[in-house]
Amino acid sequence: MTTNHIRKVAFIGTGIMGARIAGHILDAGFDLTVHNRTKEKAEGLIAAGATWADTPAEAAADADVVFTMVGYPSDVEDLYLSTDGLVRRAKKGAWLVDLTTSSPELARDIHDAAEIEDIHAFDCPVTGGEQGAIDATLTLIVGATKSQVAPVRGVLETFSSKVFYFDKPGGGQTAKLCNQVSLASCMVGYADAMALAEQSGIDVSRMLEVLASGMGGSVASRELAPRSAAGDYKPGFLAEHLRKDIGLARASSEELDITLPGAENAYALYDMLCQIGGSRMGTQALTLLYQDEETCRAAGLDWSQLDRGDDEDGCDEGESGCSCGHDHGDGDGACCGGHGDGCGHHHGEGCCHHEEE
Repeated sequence: MTTNHIRKVAFIGTGIMGARIAGHILDAGFDLTVHNRTKEKAEGLIAAGATWADTPAEAAADADVVFTMVGYPSDVEDLYLSTDGLVRRAKKGAWLVDLTTSSPELARDIHDAAEIEDIHAFDCPVTGGEQGAIDATLTLIVGATKSQVAPVRGVLETFSSKVFYFDKPGGGQTAKLCNQVSLASCMVGYADAMALAEQSGIDVSRMLEVLASGMGGSVASRELAPRSAAGDYKPGFLAEHLRKDIGLARASSEELDITLPGAENAYALYDMLCQIGGSRMGTQALTLLYQDEETCRAAGLDWSQLDRGDDEDGCDEGESGCSCGHDHGDGDGACCGGHGDGCGHHHGEGCCHHEEE
């Protein structure tokens, strides 16, 4: 199947990023069918001309290309490999493209299962955040070769500006986890810098200008730190999603028998933020952990949730609840590295919520 023969596209998971990406595909003239667990989040696309499907299987039934962008590896596994999953319900010769940041091992399993059914599947996590999705300038990180992806390149170009190929199933996910590990340390770095500046009595905004012009800066400090300084914690990328990504990287590091100290520290901080009510805030809300209790309370955080125990740990339970069964911390207010082993799922994810949709 060549790009010229691709007309029908399905998109499953119209959350913060997914809705923007699907909109670009629709604007490019493709016949788009959408599905989301919460239909309201797809209403804008439906109003713009997309067709609604009641189930993922229905969305994929006649599609040449199916994109998925959901929350966690457990979501991806169920979506693709269940009895009524995409691998069994997509038509022969179709392309299945997972944009979720997920498990490299799971990406390999999906690819192998799809090939048996004469379907083509590859992992394609993205980076660039909500603004990249809005501007159609996302960077795609592909677990396949350039030649393998060529038939669907025209659709990918509708929402991206760069594509990196890592030549094998799961390669895109591994590279994305590397990106997230670096991002997490950058977030902690600028949060530390802001706290030092504030407590020292110097102008925080001016200090951030110094970071932006020197080696100490990063894309995170340039784009997100000003939002932290302004008290803007609206999500472009959810804190709980970054926690999930760092958890996946930690699981991979354990399999490889290596230590990632920066990731461990960042995970402990983001886990704490999620426990006290910040899971649905943007990642820049990390800086709230450095603020006094009154400021945190005004932002919607509650430090007392650290003392609630395993059954009431402050995780955002979404629609399905948190079923990790892990200790989220000892309740003493220290940085808590709970979830160290992920949720215990076969594919080694972090906390098992369902948020992207």
